[in-house]
Amino acid sequence: MILVVDDEREIADLVEVYLQNSGFDVCKFYRATEALDYIRTKVVDLAILDVMMPDMDGFTMCQQIREQGFMFPIIMLTARVEDVDKIRGLTIGADDYITKPFNMLEVVARVRTQLRRYTSYNAAEPAREKQLEIRGLVVEPEAHRCTLNGQPLELTPTEFNILQYLCEKQGTVVSTEELFEAVWKVHYFDDNNTVMAHISKLRAKMQDTGRRPKYIRTVWGVGYTID
Repeated sequence: MILVVDDEREIADLVEVYLQNSGFDVCKFYRATEALDYIRTKVVDLAILDVMMPDMDGFTMCQQIREQGFMFPIIMLTARVEDVDKIRGLTIGADDYITKPFNMLEVVARVRTQLRRYTSYNAAEPAREKQLEIRGLVVEPEAHRCTLNGQPLELTPTEFNILQYLCEKQGTVVSTEELFEAVWKVHYFDDNNTVMAHISKLRAKMQDTGRRPKYIRTVWGVGYTID
């Protein structure tokens, strides 16, 4: 089920029509609070949230979704183009960000991409044949599990894929462009803000946000590495 939340009825209705024509089941709301009530009782595979809504802004809604433990992909829709807004959305748990006005075919394509990643993330059966271990950090790619010093890390699919890729490339500096294309599976079209925001969120979850992080290290002007 795709959840669409936008107080601009024309936009919400248009997104709904295009997604339904592409074979998706859609549930649409014009108010964030009503959508949150729905999420608590129904299964949602992906949410598309408008940033500017009268009863609750999309950033707050996204944050509440993540705080309540829901890990399905979230795509933000907004007319605001400032980098600080984009970084804020990605940092609090959004997986993608589309600026209005947008091409509806692009929205459908972004939905398909996020769902493929999310389905892959959740499809694997528990397995222990292969795991990556770095100083108490354990990443199990086949089981899609991650622990730090024996404690589970609750990561979104995007965060998990970033961490896995960096662990697989341990000792190598991975450029922002390479990391973006490996995780998002599309040609690099962004500046480094998307990757930077997710790295920041990962470090926060790992409680590794000091000047000298123990795990993910920034190599300025190049990219990121786990030594």
